[in-house]
Formats: sequence, C-alpha cells, structure tokens
Amino acid sequence: MKTSIIVQNLKCGGCAKTITSRVSEIENISNLSVDVETSMVSFMHEDLNDALMVKEKLKVLGYPSIDSENSMVSKAISFASCVSGKMSK
Repeated sequence: MKTSIIVQNLKCGGCAKTITSRVSEIENISNLSVDVETSMVSFMHEDLNDALMVKEKLKVLGYPSIDSENSMVSKAISFASCVSGKMSK
C-alpha cells in the first residue's frame, strides 16, 4: 500500500535527508520520498502497523503529522534533526 503523510517543521534538504535515512531503517518500508515543498512524506508499506510506525518515527524526529500537536519541543527536535541531516554525508 502507498501512504502519504503531510508533516510539520519540514524546511529543507537537511530535514529530508534525516527523514529519509531514519525512516528507511523501518522494516517493510520502501519507495520512500520526501517532498520539501509540500511537506509530504510518501512510502510503500505492507500493513497499517507499518504506516503507524512511520508516523511515530516522524514525530520522534520532530516532524509530527499535521493532525498532531506541534509543540516547542517538536520544533527544537526538528531543528536538531535538520542540522544532523545537513552535516551527515
């Protein structure tokens, strides 16, 4: 199945790089794409639990879905994730 999640705090390629590397670690996730302009993360998965795992991972990384609260903590975590993505090779 294909799922797309619109996330908050996605600002640049560094953010996208972090999301791509960390979400790709989840089993049963493939064809992952991150669109910075639309703040959309799209991926293929086998069942609903896989999609929920991605949604939770995005939240932990500081990129909660648009239907979740975007707290100051989430914003700070996304900033750190962004910097990490910019600095990684």
